[in-house]
Amino acid sequence: MTDTKQLTLPITGMTCANCVATVERNLKKLDGVQNAVVNLSSERATVEFDSGKLKLPDFIARVNRAGYGVATGEADLVIKRLSDDNDARRLESALLKLEGVMEAQVNFTIEKARVKYVPTIITQAELRRAVVSAGFETMELGGEAEDAEAQAREHEINEQWRLLVVGLIFTVPLFLFAMARDFNLLPAMFYEMSTMEGMSAAPAPWTNWLMLALATPVQFYVGWQYYVGAFKALRNKSANMDVLIAMGSSAAFFYSLPITFGWLTGHVYFETAAVIITLIKLGKFLEARAKGRTSEAIKKLMGLRAKTARVFRDGTEVEVSVDDVRVGDIVLVKPGEKIPVDGVVVEGRSAIDESMLTGESLPVEKKPGDPVIGATLNKLGMLKFEATKVGRETALAQIIKLVEDAQGSKAPIQKLADQVSAIFVPIVIVIAALTFAGWYFFGPALPANAEIDDFTRALINMVAVLVIACPCAMGLATPTAIMVGTGKGAEAGILFRSSEALERAGKVNVVVLDKTGTITKGQPAITDIVVESGKWKEDELLHLAASVEKGSEHPLGEAIWAEATTRGLTLADPAGFKAEAGHGVQAEVEGRSVIVGNRRMFEARGISLGNLESEVARLQSEAKTAMLVAVDDIAAGIIAVADTIKDSSKDAIADLHKMGLQVAMITGDNQKTAEAIAKQVGIDVVLAEVLPEGKSSEVKRLQVGELESSQVKPSNLQTFKPENIVAMVGDGVNDAPALAQADVGLAIGTGTDVAMAAAPVTLMSGDLRGVSRAIQLSRKTLRTIKQNLFWAFIYNILLIPAAALGYLNPMLAAGAMAFSSVFVVTNSLRLRRQTI
Repeated sequence: MTDTKQLTLPITGMTCANCVATVERNLKKLDGVQNAVVNLSSERATVEFDSGKLKLPDFIARVNRAGYGVATGEADLVIKRLSDDNDARRLESALLKLEGVMEAQVNFTIEKARVKYVPTIITQAELRRAVVSAGFETMELGGEAEDAEAQAREHEINEQWRLLVVGLIFTVPLFLFAMARDFNLLPAMFYEMSTMEGMSAAPAPWTNWLMLALATPVQFYVGWQYYVGAFKALRNKSANMDVLIAMGSSAAFFYSLPITFGWLTGHVYFETAAVIITLIKLGKFLEARAKGRTSEAIKKLMGLRAKTARVFRDGTEVEVSVDDVRVGDIVLVKPGEKIPVDGVVVEGRSAIDESMLTGESLPVEKKPGDPVIGATLNKLGMLKFEATKVGRETALAQIIKLVEDAQGSKAPIQKLADQVSAIFVPIVIVIAALTFAGWYFFGPALPANAEIDDFTRALINMVAVLVIACPCAMGLATPTAIMVGTGKGAEAGILFRSSEALERAGKVNVVVLDKTGTITKGQPAITDIVVESGKWKEDELLHLAASVEKGSEHPLGEAIWAEATTRGLTLADPAGFKAEAGHGVQAEVEGRSVIVGNRRMFEARGISLGNLESEVARLQSEAKTAMLVAVDDIAAGIIAVADTIKDSSKDAIADLHKMGLQVAMITGDNQKTAEAIAKQVGIDVVLAEVLPEGKSSEVKRLQVGELESSQVKPSNLQTFKPENIVAMVGDGVNDAPALAQADVGLAIGTGTDVAMAAAPVTLMSGDLRGVSRAIQLSRKTLRTIKQNLFWAFIYNILLIPAAALGYLNPMLAAGAMAFSSVFVVTNSLRLRRQTI
């Protein structure tokens, strides 16, 4: 049996969709890799593999061989309690065994450890814990641990900026000089005056050498990474953006050399080569800066964490780093401070602001026994709580991982762009070759006094084709929008588990809402007790029913038991307790057989309601659930239970209607009760008397359009389609099969169980309005992706032929290419300003 593991690697050096395909292909070639997904926007590779066959160094070596790198961090730790060199070797060995550690050196003399690690796999806090576990003490040098991956990305951006500055220093004077020289704007010393009258001045030969001197640093220093990238891509039997840039700029540069050396006559194009490289470098720098902003939501979430915590150790209050809090620690939080980790209140009362995680604006009251979530804000009183989840187990850490996983996944809409990108560069090279051949052999005759010949004209147009083509925009169109969309959702308390869920939610046309806990508060209360006239008293009937329901976990049973407790009734212990899912319960109480259930349970046992029939109808018409009670197989009375509708439900359903969506409600209640609730909130389709195990089949019927006319409002019958994209909204536990059956499952949870829900989408607050916000966000993200893809494709479809036909100067082509990907990223960033 294979031991499957998942690994996330931060990749450096990727510039376009072809780079993504190259890294993916190389990782998949490793024996033991089951799946590999590389994301250009987040610059990460997620790999599923057999841990028995592969280890981290295998992946790093493969990525390096493909011509790319893996971002790493370095931790310098001060080690205490090292007694000799053997201790240093033992600690070094312990560190090297940790997954994610690439190198470890422990120096006994200076009592320091230097560890090189992959930041997406292991953190500095985990390194310090490993040192403590090995029996030593540690602290990091330089204060607070830095985000090593962000540091590596920042270094990459700074390097791009440095090269861009060097490029501009040489290219701007070169370009201005070339233009001034060509338009005869320079002093006479720069020209050779023709002896023939009427002839224009020719540039002096030495000016070509000056231009060569200015162009060479740009070509082979600023543009060196394009040559390296092109070589590695070709070595891997693929072609990427680097190949196009290297070919285009080299053609212009190397064509100019024999003219400079005096072997040929003609015009030099050094400025064209330099401008191509510098403009593309400018575009890449701006793109990298913009890409950094797409992950700002993740950075905001990371920034929510408390830095320190007050814990009690050996009866003393001490302040420690939040990374050093352990499960079971008693943590003290004062008013105005952040809750450092997840836990359960043991002492004190307060109100907690959870808006940063759930989106709920009102503070939540907390008392002993209530859970608290790390990163939320303590508003009023002092709290003591026991830490239950720390480090990567906290709700905040799980949320960050969920968002990162969603951002790293591929949306179905991206498949087309990936397929085109795989063959894009080879096709462009073929078009460029055909362009050269077409203009050289079949181009219109040049005027007699033309400054260029057929070869030069063909070369210029070929270079324009090579540099105008942009595979980057296609590669960035989907992942940048997904990153911004998922981040925006996380800020609003909406968590998408995958980019597929984000895309799918925007296509939904029917929303199914579970009644209990979704439309209603899920806290039913007793409203009426009706007894068989002259035979029973209210308290007697309630005493028997509550004794049967004693300890029940069903919400309706809890309501009966709670009412009896409120009235001060003493309950008996039931004997022979039996529960029938979706029907009711039965037990013996004080020598009597007592049944508490619904009409189906009574009908199955042949128990007649008699005079209670009309009361059942009345209660059901008032949106109350009638719990029937029988004693010794004779109907004794009715206990009516009603669940309060959430304040936001009516507005939330109205919002869904405004978006053109049909809304269905699914419940185990009888038809009349369900219809009464549906009428109050504006439901279109009522699916009543559905047992828990039958919910998924009802969702399936909705998907294929199998509805009975009695279930649908007459005004909505015509709007239902034969096939529907259905979203199911439930609590994520009881509704798991229905959530799985639906095209999009949305679990309404709280911050503490956010990682437990199996649904593709989790709404962290209990507010039903989150459903419309999630669908709206999905629609806006999908619209942005389509805009990006349209731009990426139409840009290439229009401008490659224009360049081939000779309408584009290579320098203009380079500028257009450089800013096409910047446009795509900037368009994605507009999502951050959208309101949902």
